[in-house]
Amino acid sequence: MDTSTKALISTMLLVTGLSIVLYFGLSVVAWKISPVLLGEARDFWTTAGALSTILGAATVVSAGLTAIWQLKETSSSRHIDVADHLFNAMTSKENIEARRWVFLELPDEPAQGIQGLTEEGRDKVKTVLNTLDRVAFLTQQGWIPDEMIMPWLNLMVLKAWQKLGPYVDYESERRGEKDYYDGVRELAERCRLWRAKHFPGEEITWIKDAL
Repeated sequence: MDTSTKALISTMLLVTGLSIVLYFGLSVVAWKISPVLLGEARDFWTTAGALSTILGAATVVSAGLTAIWQLKETSSSRHIDVADHLFNAMTSKENIEARRWVFLELPDEPAQGIQGLTEEGRDKVKTVLNTLDRVAFLTQQGWIPDEMIMPWLNLMVLKAWQKLGPYVDYESERRGEKDYYDGVRELAERCRLWRAKHFPGEEITWIKDAL
């Protein structure tokens, strides 16, 4: 038996022993004061049994509250992990370069823009759209609180969608696929509503030589 196992067993025995002593100590106290509280003396074991029932109920309640707290902690940790993953994906060098290309180089008219896209341009567009599609999947309603991600995510999504939205609509109609990047469309709408609520009247602006 290794040292850590011995230490664990010793700790468990110590806690168990202290719990027994504490239980009987409380039982004695309750037995002694029962005439004062109840107006009559009670048998020691009857008092101990009643105290055991009370302690058992308290233990169940405590265990329930502990379980709820642990679930909240687990959920919070999961949300933080997802948010961190999304942030890293959206701010990766590849995605930043792809979005910058979309912002600066992609023509406004999709019918002409698609025809003139180079292989590099297609890769940039698909990189941005596929990343947004992944973000849309991981941030479905109820999966992660909007207040955790929207403050830093909304503008990146809205600016990209302002450029790519017409292309998605055009390609969706051309393909006859109504659900073409539908998740990204829903994500962009959520971002629009969130921004309208928190920054009413503010519009997206474009400046030259932006960082």
